[in-house]
Amino acid sequence: MSDTTPAPTRRRARVRAPELIGKGGWLNTGGTQYTLADLRGRIVILDFWTFCCINCLHVLDELRELEEKHRDTVVIVGVHSPKFVHEAEHGAVVDAVERYGVEHPVLDDPELATWKQYAVRAWPTLVVIDPEGYVVAQHAGEGHAHAIARLVEELEAEHAAKGTLRRGDGPYVAPEPEPTVLRFPGKAMLLPGGNFLVSDTTRHQLVELAEDGESVVRRIGSGVRGFADGAADAASFSEPQGLALLDDSSVIVADTVNHALRRVDLATGEVSTLAGTGKQWWQGSAASGPAREVDLSSPWDVALFGGKVWIAMAGVHQLWAYDPAEGTVGVAAGTTNEGLVDGPADQAWFAQPSGLAATADRLWLADSETSALRWVDPDGTVHTAVGTGLFDFGHRDGAAEQALLQHPLGVTALPDGSVAVADTYNHALRRFDPASGEVTTLATDLREPSDAVLVGDDIVVVESARHRLTRLRLPEEAVRVAAVAHRTQRAATEVAAGRLRLDVVFQAPAGQKLDTRYGPSTRLLVSSTPPELLLAGEGADTDLSRELELNPAVQEGVLHVSAMAASCDDDPSAEFPACHVHQQDWGVPVRLVEGGADRLPLVLAGMDDQED
Repeated sequence: MSDTTPAPTRRRARVRAPELIGKGGWLNTGGTQYTLADLRGRIVILDFWTFCCINCLHVLDELRELEEKHRDTVVIVGVHSPKFVHEAEHGAVVDAVERYGVEHPVLDDPELATWKQYAVRAWPTLVVIDPEGYVVAQHAGEGHAHAIARLVEELEAEHAAKGTLRRGDGPYVAPEPEPTVLRFPGKAMLLPGGNFLVSDTTRHQLVELAEDGESVVRRIGSGVRGFADGAADAASFSEPQGLALLDDSSVIVADTVNHALRRVDLATGEVSTLAGTGKQWWQGSAASGPAREVDLSSPWDVALFGGKVWIAMAGVHQLWAYDPAEGTVGVAAGTTNEGLVDGPADQAWFAQPSGLAATADRLWLADSETSALRWVDPDGTVHTAVGTGLFDFGHRDGAAEQALLQHPLGVTALPDGSVAVADTYNHALRRFDPASGEVTTLATDLREPSDAVLVGDDIVVVESARHRLTRLRLPEEAVRVAAVAHRTQRAATEVAAGRLRLDVVFQAPAGQKLDTRYGPSTRLLVSSTPPELLLAGEGADTDLSRELELNPAVQEGVLHVSAMAASCDDDPSAEFPACHVHQQDWGVPVRLVEGGADRLPLVLAGMDDQED
């Protein structure tokens, strides 16, 4: 049952913010290393993020307006807290900060030291620290920018009156731009004439390259982040990714941060919008309808399959489809729950699908957060070829059920029926052969490959972090590499074997109440890795509290918890009250120990909630 008692006031407790420590040091500060004392007098917002996480990328975008409006009073500090092994590499964090246009200081914390000090449990998490150095709010998940903006205005007024607010320039120092032809390119396609079209993601453009893959023929897009249709030099994109050739010889573009599908007329370079409103899709929004009237969420790739344009909708862990003939768009597969579950389209779970490739009878997809290669049949049934779940990854060849990938972003169909996988965080190109069920390595020493294009007997790889296309001859034998397996290294919560009470605490935002007009307004879904960890308590129900039973024979694992609550305006006179759906997914590593906790509380924050 949800907690409906009044929320405590923000100043009930004063908790001193722990120091910011990270072995990787500070980025975007011109080399200066900061402490919290250096930031005293400013409102500090800590953004615990990791660059693989689409929800974290959403929060980066949400914070841009607040960051600009309050630049003289607010310092946002990104605390980079890695999930994958590759994300703990300092150079990879440096690349990610530039790739995603992060314009505030970032603390590289590869050992999760600050994450542990602040007792963070989920990516992303935002922590607000007042000008005197006390924690005043903490929010997990995305969608809290408006609530934090209101809190910032309160803190500005309070501390200006007290004389404890210090205004002025912040510690952010922009890095020097690099003069490369491409900058963190995302996807590529072969044009009918033999040239390449590349999404030059960080520069918010498309670039046509000659057959050599190096010479620039033209650029499409102004190069400034924006959302505008028009001529090639005036139109704008925001971190475009996937590309696909339509039957009318135009190109459809997954305009990721604009949450839109765009069309490029190859003859003129003219850009128009096919689908999306420019707003991010949220629970409760329409999931189908006229394409220009339906919100999307971080479309990452596109592919023609079965007469429709399928969309890897990374932001909501689903596959959608755009019908060019009807001008409609809607969900094709997935539930919005994050994980790896096969089966009928409306029951399957995905985790940031990021790469698509179609053959006559299969739609292949790179499911990045589960480090998986999967496919969809024409009837919509979802299957997994390689991958076991959200927390297992590595570089291991062999039988598909034993092979491991690490956050792949691209997949390419090969002429013999096999598929090449851009195994991004392993810096490798891998191959899966459905006939033998074997995974092999085609090439290593790439740098964050994100896509590949077949050109005759060659394959041209998008080396995103080397800012180039790299042409390889498909080798007859795979490169042999040492097998490596990993499990994500977040600190485990120590719990007792046997009964564990799970409480998801939800407080409706101010002025709202739980929406019970049409029945229960809450949902709780629980599962585990490995499945044997849970002896009882698995499955879905409407109560936000549940008794779990943990198997004493399983020493450690991960509890997967997905919670949802709906709230509406608490005004009986309102004919059409404003309503919101609040959702959060957690993966909580647990270790069973004698004397461990027998209760696990998780906070599902409402849009206006503030936690002490």
